[in-house]
Amino acid sequence: MAGEVPITLAVEDELSEHLLRALLIQTKRNFLVGAVYGKRGSGYLKQKLFAFNNAAKGTGFVLVTDLDNCACVPVLIQDWFVCALSEFSKRKHKNLAFRVAVREIESWVLADREQFADHFGLSKHLIPQQTDTIADPKQFLLQIVSKCRKRSLRDDIVPRTGDKRKVGPDYNGRLGEFIHVRWRAEVAILHSASLERTWNFLRLFHPVFKTR
Repeated sequence: MAGEVPITLAVEDELSEHLLRALLIQTKRNFLVGAVYGKRGSGYLKQKLFAFNNAAKGTGFVLVTDLDNCACVPVLIQDWFVCALSEFSKRKHKNLAFRVAVREIESWVLADREQFADHFGLSKHLIPQQTDTIADPKQFLLQIVSKCRKRSLRDDIVPRTGDKRKVGPDYNGRLGEFIHVRWRAEVAILHSASLERTWNFLRLFHPVFKTR
């Protein structure tokens, strides 16, 4: 179809894929998603980064990773691309969209404060105005959802006391359901600077391929 933008995704986990797919759809661009790589954590993405960068010669490539405990995005970029920040634009292929969620993808999920709070029966005032400031977004999300009066949602997302799992049995599924049905990118970007940067980048992302 004319105007299609073929892209490949690389993400840390299932939740990141849910969020990224919703974000791409809401740009109202004609992105055509092909393969999805990763879902094995940030270590795998970092290990495969240069393979992804090389593959970007033939397709648009969108990689999203978490900042986690790294000091800042520039430090993460220098670490992953093994270069000075001044060399980053030369080292990274133009068809690779390298995006970083501060500090975790959950901060982007929480950024639509009103819809998140309403969906889980919480007060939006529990969620900071700027979700990038949350030190541990996943734990914060689990903490506030534990207050949810909707037992089925709470039990699927929050691990039970004594459970060895870090999250509930349907953490990704339940949050994915929220993202695809209720989450609004154009509202969420008002509460997450890192999400806003990614949103603005994707709205203008035009991979260019050499022709023989």
